[in-house]
Amino acid sequence: MSKTRLNLLLVFVFLLAGLLIHKLYVVQIAEADHWVSQAERQQRIRQEVEGGRGSIFAVNKDNESIPLAINRSWQKVYISPREILREEEDKAAVAAALSDILEIDEDSIFLRMERDSSFEVLKRQLSDEEISAISQLDFSGIHLREESIRFYPQSQLASHVVGFVGGSEIGQYGVEGYYEDLLRGMGGVREGWRNPGGSIIMEDSAKSGMSIDLTIDYNIQFMAERLLEESVERLNAVSGTIIVANPNTGEIIAMTNYPTYDPNNYREADIATFKNDSIQSLFEPGSVFKPIVMAMAIEEDVVTPQTTYYDKGYEIVSGYTLRNYGQRAFGEVDMREVMERSINTGMVFVQQRMEKSVFMDYLAEFGFFERTGIDLQGEVYSENLSFKEGYDVNLANASFGQGIKITPIQLVSAFSTLANGGELITPYVARNFNPEPDRKRRVLSSGTTTKITSMLISTVEDGTARRAQIPGYYIAGKTGTAQIPWSLLGENRRGYSRETIQSFIGYGPLRAEFVILVKMERPQAPTAEVSVVPVFRDLAKYIIDYKQIPPDYVRE
Repeated sequence: MSKTRLNLLLVFVFLLAGLLIHKLYVVQIAEADHWVSQAERQQRIRQEVEGGRGSIFAVNKDNESIPLAINRSWQKVYISPREILREEEDKAAVAAALSDILEIDEDSIFLRMERDSSFEVLKRQLSDEEISAISQLDFSGIHLREESIRFYPQSQLASHVVGFVGGSEIGQYGVEGYYEDLLRGMGGVREGWRNPGGSIIMEDSAKSGMSIDLTIDYNIQFMAERLLEESVERLNAVSGTIIVANPNTGEIIAMTNYPTYDPNNYREADIATFKNDSIQSLFEPGSVFKPIVMAMAIEEDVVTPQTTYYDKGYEIVSGYTLRNYGQRAFGEVDMREVMERSINTGMVFVQQRMEKSVFMDYLAEFGFFERTGIDLQGEVYSENLSFKEGYDVNLANASFGQGIKITPIQLVSAFSTLANGGELITPYVARNFNPEPDRKRRVLSSGTTTKITSMLISTVEDGTARRAQIPGYYIAGKTGTAQIPWSLLGENRRGYSRETIQSFIGYGPLRAEFVILVKMERPQAPTAEVSVVPVFRDLAKYIIDYKQIPPDYVRE
């Protein structure tokens, strides 16, 4: 090789080396940030994600969890009008095809395609058949997308306890509303990196919401709902409520109202059915209130079960004549008989033996001027202002449950106090957020509750609630047939109509493992003994068999 050719080769090598060095300088130093960013974009996956909402579970007697509210992935279909061709015949063809698959009005779809939009949802929760048919359509602007939707696998079971997640993805009513901040997940970012081997490593900063384990027993709730629906329909009642509670802990074992609704289809339900009558409706309790007043008087030692009273069928208080049901007169009776026969005038006698201030203090101690504090959204209460004015006739009426307004859950809470030895305990439904009972205060001594329980057992065995008896078990309880004020029926009239709210509340067995309230508004039945007492008995018998509660005594 000549010297000239060698020199040219060397010059070429040096130029090539210079170009390579310059390129390396540009890539590794001058434009390093750019190329690092490019590499990260190729290797890194990043997307915003929502944290999953916590689930809600009921339990059974074996402490097994049954889901009441979960998250479920569904496909939805939406159209992008901006992508769809503007020729009328093409839009018509798209609308016709989608209408046939989705069973949606063709004109409605066509109107949506007229909008200046890129996102118009046509239908959510598609079936497999709908997904398959849409996937085969050969039109632009039709898209399928997966989304997570709140799903209630037990349908309407415990719907008033659970509530639902509304269109704004916010919990409404019940547990969904009350525990919204804990159930709702926290949004975050899902990031992934592709390693040299080609595998993707994912990290997710989103946080799921907390799940909630309820005190609701699935099987008892199911039975309560079935019995309530059957009885409301059979008696042509306007509505009904059942609450089952553990009086020793405050746990709500079952809570149902009828009519009810399916939270999966809450948009199709009457909004009135969303209200949980157990905690959101006030009523005058009638005779079921008498044991509470009798317990106050026994605690104050102004009467005993053996105290006698001569009943002439009426009492005059502040110029008002107060009478017994059916205008009956019973003559000389003791306090046990006052309870057994549900004598209104006997309860006026009891109330008048207490100082006004003492009677008012007990109403407050039992919680009738405040919310119970149950962990469900929307609990109401009445301040019962008419009683705070201290009129004698108002206090006398209250002695047999007339004129005082309470909620069903307040009544259950007060009866739990009679059943558990005298403590007022906050009712609750979320087991994992209430590890210990909230014992608010002692209202009665255990001696008083023993006496009132004995009187209520006699009321079931020898009085107005004989149909509540369960062989082998002591059941304590009281009926109530309360006339509804005209004002609550939308009438601009004073006084009471002939329409009634009929209720029975009882507890048992002797160790008081449950309190059950059954209440119906305007059933086509003469008294509570005919309408609600049989429902109580059937449900109590089911609970005793289901939990295998041993008998209190053996009949010979």
